[in-house]
Amino acid sequence: MPNSPSSVSDIFLDKVAEWLTQAALKGENLESVVRGFCDRIAASGLPIARVHLTFSMLHPLYGSLGFTWRRASGLTIEGYRHTDGEPERFLQSPYYHLLTSNLDYMRRRIDVDGPLDFPIFAELREEKITDYIAFVQRFGEGSVQGMMGSWSTDAASGFSEPMIGALLRMQNHLALAAKMAVLGKLASNMLTTYLGGDAGRRVLNGQVRRGDGETIRAVLVMGDMRQSTMLAEKEGRQVYINTLNEFFDAIAAPFNRNGGEIMSFLGDGFLAVYPCDRHKEPSRVACRAALAAVHQAQDRIAQLNEARIGRDLVSVRYGIGLHVGNVMFGNVGLRDRLTFSAFGAAVNEVERLQSLTKKYSREVIASKAFAGYSGGDWVTLGEEKLRGVRNKVTVLHPAPFVAMTDRDDTVFDATADGLSEAEQVILLHRDARKKDIRPQA
Repeated sequence: MPNSPSSVSDIFLDKVAEWLTQAALKGENLESVVRGFCDRIAASGLPIARVHLTFSMLHPLYGSLGFTWRRASGLTIEGYRHTDGEPERFLQSPYYHLLTSNLDYMRRRIDVDGPLDFPIFAELREEKITDYIAFVQRFGEGSVQGMMGSWSTDAASGFSEPMIGALLRMQNHLALAAKMAVLGKLASNMLTTYLGGDAGRRVLNGQVRRGDGETIRAVLVMGDMRQSTMLAEKEGRQVYINTLNEFFDAIAAPFNRNGGEIMSFLGDGFLAVYPCDRHKEPSRVACRAALAAVHQAQDRIAQLNEARIGRDLVSVRYGIGLHVGNVMFGNVGLRDRLTFSAFGAAVNEVERLQSLTKKYSREVIASKAFAGYSGGDWVTLGEEKLRGVRNKVTVLHPAPFVAMTDRDDTVFDATADGLSEAEQVILLHRDARKKDIRPQA
């Protein structure tokens, strides 16, 4: 256990503050900011043994991002998740005490024996922690974004007054750099969530004017849920929305990986693309990836329907169309209200292929071009005249596949336990705001 002097070096701390300013100006990501800060604050001579920081991210899918730095082992990153409820162990935590008491800071000495105010201190005692400071810092009045965390030391004498002053000063610099990183991540999160990864990057890279875009070759997948109108009328809005989200989780998720990307959701359907080069081999790779995703989606839908039947709910039905061709990517719409979309003849054709699943009572139908590149066993259904296409198109469906024995991640359980410390903290922060428990910045 270090026996650090109580004084701190203003020169070294100024260097840390300068580094944080430069990191913010350069647009460093949040992980780099936190890691660099923790390493430098420890190198400056402050006897920091553990730092825990949590940042709310204002993400449509995720709640928070958390970091725990230990002098002995470095940085670990904790997960994101939106959920509800207040776990018992956090009702007894220092963070919850801050939130419910409208406190900015809380300090506790952790003795080697004797009673402990909070259960988490038993774990810190095992790490030889002697002094602990927890804090809440908002990124502006009324903002849902902010930083919560704690500083811990294993110095025998704990934190001295100069050390506490230094931490408070550094905390403000860290909050500013972190806010810039969070705002950058927020922009990326929003664009990725609402536009997709590739489209989001294109917009961030400057494709923001109406008409900006390009033509590429891509494998196209269009999926649609059957009898959704009947479900909405029979079961009501909320059941329909829940069913639609379960459907998308099950069927669309496999097409958003391994080179594929969900380009857009169209009512109760979706369009996914697998960009590829114009040569044979890239087209083959993309088509095979899409076909593998189809098999995975079918297995996931089977899992979903098993679970729905167990909950006395109707099974969901669907149709998928598969095609390959040239696609135009670009910004279209009004001058002050644009969307980044895929369009062109190939998009129209895959939509019509998907519609043919109703006529042929098949879950999956593909064009001859797709089937030729993807390989595997296919059954020819016939030739169809697609609107807008001069020649008839041969349509096929894949031979039955064997369901996977190693099933993919669960698609029908919307809840998850085992939340990380970072996730629990941000949930309490969020719930506290709902109850008008407002930590002061």
